[in-house]
Amino acid sequence: MKGIIFAFLGGAFITLQGVANARISEDIGTWQAATITQLTGFIVALSILMFVRDGKWQSFKEVKPLYLTGGALAALIIFSNVTAIHQIGVTLSVSALLIAQLSLTFLIEINGWFGIAKKKMRLSQFIGIGMMIAGVVLLRY
Repeated sequence: MKGIIFAFLGGAFITLQGVANARISEDIGTWQAATITQLTGFIVALSILMFVRDGKWQSFKEVKPLYLTGGALAALIIFSNVTAIHQIGVTLSVSALLIAQLSLTFLIEINGWFGIAKKKMRLSQFIGIGMMIAGVVLLRY
C-alpha cells in the first residue's frame, strides 16, 4: 500500500512540476526553468541527505558510473515535458508521458536491461497499453 501511495504522490508531483515549469518558462525560458528546477531539486535532495539520512558518501563508489549520469536526463525530461505542455496541453502531455514510460518499462523488463530480472509480458498488458493509446487519441480529437 505504501508503494501505491508514493506512486500516486510521484505522479501528482510530476504533473505539478510540469505545470510550474511551463509557467516559469513563459517568463524566462525553458532551459532557464530546467536550470532552476534542477538547482532547487539538488538543494532539497542534498538537504534531506545531509540532515535526514546517514549520508554515506563512500557508497557512490559502488554505483556504476553510467548510472550516476541519470540525473542529467532530468534536464531533457524537463525540457521535453515543458515543450509538450506548451504544444499540446497538460492532459495530453501527461497521458503521452505515461504511455512512453510504460512502453519503455516493458522493453526494459522483457529484455532484462540494467540488471532487472526478465519478465514475460502478457497479452492483457499489451491490450492495456493499446487502450491507453486509444484514450489519448480520443482526448486529442
